[in-house]
This record gives sequence, C-alpha cells and structure tokens, in this order.
Amino acid sequence: GHIVRNWKVRWFVLLQDKLLYYKIEGGKKEPSPKGRILLDGCTITCPCLEYENRPLLIKLKTKTNTDYFLECCSREERDSWALDITGAIHAGHPVQVQELHRMKNSFKLLDNISLHDIVKRMYDSSTGIKLTRNLDQGNRYKETFTGSALVDWLISNSFAVSRFEAVTLASMLMDENFIRPVGARSTEAMRFSDPSEKFLDDSTALYMFAESGKKNTSSKEEVQFNISELSGTIVKQGFLVKQGHKRKNWKVRRFVLRADPAFLHYYDPTKEENKPVGGFSLRGCLVSALEDNGVPAGVKGNVQGNLFKIITKNDIHYYIQASSKAERVQWIEAIKPLT
Repeated sequence: GHIVRNWKVRWFVLLQDKLLYYKIEGGKKEPSPKGRILLDGCTITCPCLEYENRPLLIKLKTKTNTDYFLECCSREERDSWALDITGAIHAGHPVQVQELHRMKNSFKLLDNISLHDIVKRMYDSSTGIKLTRNLDQGNRYKETFTGSALVDWLISNSFAVSRFEAVTLASMLMDENFIRPVGARSTEAMRFSDPSEKFLDDSTALYMFAESGKKNTSSKEEVQFNISELSGTIVKQGFLVKQGHKRKNWKVRRFVLRADPAFLHYYDPTKEENKPVGGFSLRGCLVSALEDNGVPAGVKGNVQGNLFKIITKNDIHYYIQASSKAERVQWIEAIKPLT
C-alpha cells in the first residue's frame, strides 16, 4: 500500500502498456481497477531484497519515481511475471523490442571481466554461489545449484543487468564447459537447437561445476571453509537447535556469529575438533521470528517454539529454535545489522 504500508492481495492484469490491479479476482464485478501502473519508462528489479522476510518481491519504479513492491506466491511465478513485465515495458518501443530479441545473441562481457573471473567468484566461499545437495528422480547430486539461483547470483554481482543477459552468460559458461547440467530437467534442455533455450532460468533445473563430478572426496572433506571467513570478530555465540536440510531432524549446535566478514557458523558439540560442520555468509540474508501458533510450512519434527528463520541470498532456508523468546530476540537483533 502507498498510504498504509500493509500488504493486500490484488488481482493483476498485464496489458501492453500498463499493469492493472483489482480488489476482486478476475476484476469482472468492478467498474474500474483499484489502480494502474504505467509501464512506459519503468525500471524493474528482480530479485528485490529491500523488504525483510519477503524474498519473492518484484520492484517497479515508474518514470515519476514511484516505487511499487509486488510479492508473488512462488519463485517460478515471480520470475514469470518479471519476464512478461520486462517484455511489456519494451513493447511500446519497436527498436527496444528488436533489441530484446537480439539481447541473448549480442551480449558481450565487459572488457575487464572474463569467464574465468566469474567462475573464480562463483567458487568463493563467502560471496560465491551456494552449493546444495539435491534429489532428482531418485538420483542424489552433491554440490549443485539451480538455474534460477545462478541467474540471481549473476545479476546481484553485476555481471548481468537483466535475466536475459544472465541466461546468456550462463549459457556461455556451459558452452565453455565451466558448468554442466545434471538431472532430467536441465539435461533435456540441452537437446534444443536454439542456444537461448539450452540453459533454464528455473528452480527445478540443476547444474554443477564441470570439475565437481571429477572430485572424489569423502564426506568428512565435503565441508571446507576459507580461513578468512573464520577470522572475523566473534559477536555472539551459544547453543541453539537447528533443523537439518536433508532429514529434517533437530540437532543441538553451537552457533558462532562473526563480523568482518559477517558469517554464521555452527559446530557439533559432540566432536572434540573445533571445526564448523556448516555455515554461510550473512550478506543479503533475511532473518525473522516465526509465530508460535502452529507449525510453519517447511518445519517438521519436534518443535518446542521460539523459532526463527534465516533465508540466505541464494534462497536457502535455515530453521532454528532458541531456548526462550528473549534469546530468540537477542540472536535476531545481533544478526540483522550484519546482513
């Protein structure tokens, strides 16, 4: 809302030159829309992280510098709307429409940037792309990332200014064998003759570094941390209960919060060696308390309450329980300034 900054469900209709929104689904019973956003001269930001706890935002800034924040119901829906709105913004300008269609084939890297530079940044433990384990049609893949996560990362690190450019850049990385598709969804896309359709900006399409498949590391060697990320000043530490990503079980972990650089690491208190079993950069993260009335979606098992959630910039969700509401508040207040 523009006057009262609350969030309301609206039915949106995208036209060639404007975005209309209605109070009632379908808009059929309303004589006129509740409002309209003129797309001529608009700029679009996606993903937009200006609002905490809302990772599915699209931001539209009109040529009169009015900001609109629109929240979608899923990552796929957000990216689909962003793609269509971008097309509509340029639709009134024939020259820009032609540029839009040529963008993927004409995209060029900046003179001072190479694909090797991008891959090196992707590998960086603090600012690089987050690697996760994924299951696809019964097959388990380690150290993977999704197509949409790579597109988000390329844009947020200023290697591309739009999703069109980011997809083109990702396709170049794949053509040069820096990354490769894994799983049915991304592998199937390789059969397309059109180069622009070979890489998928999709949260179900999996990719990995081309060299990852050649590494044979034991499970103890899988989690490695850069010395620099463990060198920050300790801001806060203590025991919390964390939900596992794979089995969704809850385990006590000793958490250590560091600044400069800002990282949150967690340790297994049953092990004598003082090495973290996990951790992540807090840059671009969202942290919020979860209400205690009912179990939130994504949370399973024995939940005692005092929950809070951290969403990384790569859309990885961490669910954590504190021993009391006061402790939960203390952790959230300590983490927020470092995001």
